[in-house]
Amino acid sequence: MEKIHLPQCKIKELKEICERNNNDPGELINILHGAQSAVGYLPREVQEFIAAQLNIPVSQVYGVITFYSFFTMLPKGKYPISVCLGTACYVRGAEKVIQEFERQLDIKVGQTTSDGLFSLDSLRCVGACGLAPVVTVGKKVYGHVAPEKVRAILSDFYMLEE
Repeated sequence: MEKIHLPQCKIKELKEICERNNNDPGELINILHGAQSAVGYLPREVQEFIAAQLNIPVSQVYGVITFYSFFTMLPKGKYPISVCLGTACYVRGAEKVIQEFERQLDIKVGQTTSDGLFSLDSLRCVGACGLAPVVTVGKKVYGHVAPEKVRAILSDFYMLEE
């Protein structure tokens, strides 16, 4: 795995996040939320830094990150796409929607496009079963998504880049 180098400003920000939480290992989840917000994801270097600040083993930090699905160790796209695979969405065709996103973006679930614009993931339930199948792109929610709607959804975000 490629080693990243955190810029000094990010190190300072991570230190402040830890200090705001009194470098308390009991605040690890809050610290990780803050760190992921600051850096975008939680690579090994961030995990090591947090472990050192809190005086806990890196394995403890890693264990929390891998336990909770909210945390990611891989960079996400500028526009993270999540397709709900909860029961209602699944029976209404969410799997075909995922396949269409994979085809159009030329990536698989868990990957990010080479231009860094989109990442594709699935999740278990958005809590909007009446809108199934549901797709979120960032904080925007799309309901009743069929494979034919995927191109239009992506176009909304490509237009923002122009």
